[in-house]
Amino acid sequence: MEAEKRVILEEEELRRMISRMAHEIIEKNGGTDGIALVGIRSRGAHLARRIARKIEALAGGAPSLGVVDVTPYRDDVGRSAADEPPRMEVPVSIDDRAVVLVDDVINTGRTIRAALEMLGHIGKPQKILVATLVDRGDRELPIRADIVGKNVKVDASERVNVRLLESDGADVVTVTAKKVS
Repeated sequence: MEAEKRVILEEEELRRMISRMAHEIIEKNGGTDGIALVGIRSRGAHLARRIARKIEALAGGAPSLGVVDVTPYRDDVGRSAADEPPRMEVPVSIDDRAVVLVDDVINTGRTIRAALEMLGHIGKPQKILVATLVDRGDRELPIRADIVGKNVKVDASERVNVRLLESDGADVVTVTAKKVS
């Protein structure tokens, strides 16, 4: 039996939110010069690519784009950062730039904390902004998103699922009950 789900964003709404987020990034940075978008693998990377394309369409200049896997820096999974030097899967210089970390959902803040630690090992940004498609609240760490597509309040027993065309074949955001192990 499939878990009951409710749709909170459909394709057109998701497209509009990405457009609004691109506008907000341009506005908060006073243009596109010196911006580096860094998407957190995997859906954050897809969103960062979409936002970069939208920024290019709006402003005529594409921001630099990088992709990171923060798994070795997470404090809630096995720690192996000491064994592996920090790297971006798609490298981009972040020194003296406005870095916009892009992820699909922010919840506890642990993924963003890991990304911040990783960026600190890679370079020295001028400033860092956090952009997320969905902010579900309930932080465990004092981290907030600067650019939010949609704020949703969901119960701790629920999960926000971002499905994107690039990885899942459709653009939709749903809320379902968390699977009980």
